[in-house]
Amino acid sequence: MSLRVYNTLSREKELFEPVVPGRVGIYLCGPTVYRPSHIGHAVGPIIFDAVKRYLVHKGYQVALVINITDVDDKIIAEAAEQKRSMAELAREVEANYLQCLEGLGVRGVDHFPRATEHIEHIIALVQRLLDNNAAYVAGGDVYFDHTAGVDAGKLSGRRVDDERAGTRGLAGENKRHPADFALWKAAKPGEPGWKSPWGLGRPGWHIECSAMSMALLGETFDIHGGGIDLIFPHHENEILQSETATGKPFAKYWMHNGLTRIKTKAASGDWQDEKMSKSLGNIRAISDLLDEHAGETIRAFVLGTHYRRPLEFSDEQLANAAKSLQTFYRLFERIARATGQDPYAGGQTIDRLHVQAETDADRAFVKEVLKHRLRFYESMDDDFNTAGAIAALHEMAGAINRYLDAADGADETAKVLAAGAGASLVATGRIIGLFEAPPPAPDTGDLDTAEIDRLIEQRNAARQAKDFAAADAVRDRLAAMGITLEDTPDGTLWRKG
Repeated sequence: MSLRVYNTLSREKELFEPVVPGRVGIYLCGPTVYRPSHIGHAVGPIIFDAVKRYLVHKGYQVALVINITDVDDKIIAEAAEQKRSMAELAREVEANYLQCLEGLGVRGVDHFPRATEHIEHIIALVQRLLDNNAAYVAGGDVYFDHTAGVDAGKLSGRRVDDERAGTRGLAGENKRHPADFALWKAAKPGEPGWKSPWGLGRPGWHIECSAMSMALLGETFDIHGGGIDLIFPHHENEILQSETATGKPFAKYWMHNGLTRIKTKAASGDWQDEKMSKSLGNIRAISDLLDEHAGETIRAFVLGTHYRRPLEFSDEQLANAAKSLQTFYRLFERIARATGQDPYAGGQTIDRLHVQAETDADRAFVKEVLKHRLRFYESMDDDFNTAGAIAALHEMAGAINRYLDAADGADETAKVLAAGAGASLVATGRIIGLFEAPPPAPDTGDLDTAEIDRLIEQRNAARQAKDFAAADAVRDRLAAMGITLEDTPDGTLWRKG
């Protein structure tokens, strides 16, 4: 199967062919670390962590880079307000960000370069542009001359006349044209700065990403990612300065994820979308969400929407994601009870066990599971469609549940095939970072589990005696204790909540 990727640069899906066969370099624009990271900052890392995992599964050697912008007007202003140094604030927020990514299962990042640690690369790249007559010095600032750039607007489709000054505080009084942008900014009194040929200063926003990506991945690399809001001016200007400096294509494929929208309920009762903003008070910190939800729930929620679509965030949607995962968790428990094999422990997958199928029902089951696994791969090969891939996982789960419903509990072949199917389901989910470990056991608090088990036995006895009123009374009593029952072919299960 051939992987196809939607390229923002060409505005169409393209066959994925790395610059260097067998190797893939990915650069994702990371956060500006001046306030704790919110749910929007989690989306890109989760998506591209899944992208890397899938590419590695397909046999590629992959390097994933997510930068840390740790010098910026916003950080300087926030640090001054808190009466702290810029470096102290940046390190604290960065540590929170990295801890959150770990909680979300984002473990595939190879480099988290900081802008402040690449000042030499940034200065060298600025000097390269000056040597190419593509930049000019004005009052200690250095600006890119937009007239020196080739194919301006090829990513965003915006013309030079559309460009305006003022993005991220990079405008200056000495610019020759509003479309020119800062490569280096002279430090104001009391601001942090680094020595350069043009005086004490700090990098502009765009140049740091070009310098860091090229330092770690080369002057031409495979995939550049980020939110759709970064296409203009950030990514557009990255292309201009990078390709003007090197004379080479910058990134071969540009992948942009949709923005995160907060869904809220209006006074009328209707749902409405809001952009996350401090003024609206609807920003949700990742650390707060991780206190309320399992990291796997948040990850599944993000991956449940195709990356190019807007992500509609709400507590209800997170609850739905948690409920959806319970389908798999209950199945894994059922497989373990029915077969004695824990799906999380690995074991032989069903494609290695298909020769043991004895009946038409066995063979049909194996065929169905493999069909849904193929659909998983087809979805991922179609522009990393994680939503379609997760739908295929649900189809696999449904097939296993139906097979267990129909199987004789004493049928050893059915046990072997069900265990193999469970192992296949877990292994397939792990390709995108799901099912890496069993969910934590629910907190039963002060519940008397022995009493709960006794009541369940009492209810089962009442049902056998066809005393359904008594059975319902026991269920109601358990419900009042916060206990939910689930009657399965393998017995009655209970869980808190």
